[in-house]
Amino acid sequence: MDTIYLHHPIDTNNLQHKPTVMALGFFDGVHKGHQAVFNTARDLANQGNYHAAAMTFHPHPKEVLRPSNSQMKYITPLKEKIKKIEELGIETLYVIEFSLEFAKLTPQQFVDDYLITLGVVHVVAGYDFTYGALGKGTMETLPLHARDRLKITTVTKYEENDEKVSSTRIRNLLDKGEVEQVSQLLNRPYSITGKVVDGEKRGRTIGFPTANISLTDHYLIPSTGVYAVNALIHNQQHHGVCNIGFKPTFHDAVTEPTIEVHLFNFNEEIYGQSIEVEWIIRLRSEMKFNGIDELVEQIKADKDAALRHFNK
Repeated sequence: MDTIYLHHPIDTNNLQHKPTVMALGFFDGVHKGHQAVFNTARDLANQGNYHAAAMTFHPHPKEVLRPSNSQMKYITPLKEKIKKIEELGIETLYVIEFSLEFAKLTPQQFVDDYLITLGVVHVVAGYDFTYGALGKGTMETLPLHARDRLKITTVTKYEENDEKVSSTRIRNLLDKGEVEQVSQLLNRPYSITGKVVDGEKRGRTIGFPTANISLTDHYLIPSTGVYAVNALIHNQQHHGVCNIGFKPTFHDAVTEPTIEVHLFNFNEEIYGQSIEVEWIIRLRSEMKFNGIDELVEQIKADKDAALRHFNK
């Protein structure tokens, strides 16, 4: 997949103008609802012998229009989103820089400058996609702004258990630690990528060495607690348990949660290595223990619970 980064105003002189079916959206999470949009665009492109493309935006409009002191967290940060979209068979991805100047475009300007000039002949988007200043452009107004120059396919609301599959729903589930439900909505386990860094090395003194994970991007992490996880290191998958939390047994004033993974039957040196962690199921909430012995007993119980799950 070719990934093309554009900022306003775009220069299309060096871009190829193939007749294109374009999937439009922000696509944070690339969940089942988004996958329906991509699959529809890809199938229409194949049927008409067109180019299958997608357009997304970065950063999130909230970061530009309603900036705050805290960095926004993503279900799929841009690099992860690009990877997931490529896996769905899209040939070209346009990443548009969402800036204040871009946000001021009228709906008509967006259609003329970012669709027509890129060779788009057919637009595919979800029923709730909006475009142009203040989101005044909708899928209902798109035929007007397209002026018969584009075909338009609107993908209807995608639901599971009588509720819309959305990035907001997934965020709420992650805030509750309900990673099993998140996996169902994503059609894959929820995952993050990071690097293994030095920690306090306390785990190895009690028989449960852990890999401390430093995130490599602005991921939204699940709520604090202990989880059964899969970890991918050097293209090899390993089972384990992961604690997300503030280490209340040892600390009183930690402000940022840590991510520590204990891998089963694993004793390699992996400091500085890349690691991908998939959250499979939440085992329990974070707890404060009265001492090391009590902590060790609980870790053994967590490991047994995780192994029972993996052995099902």
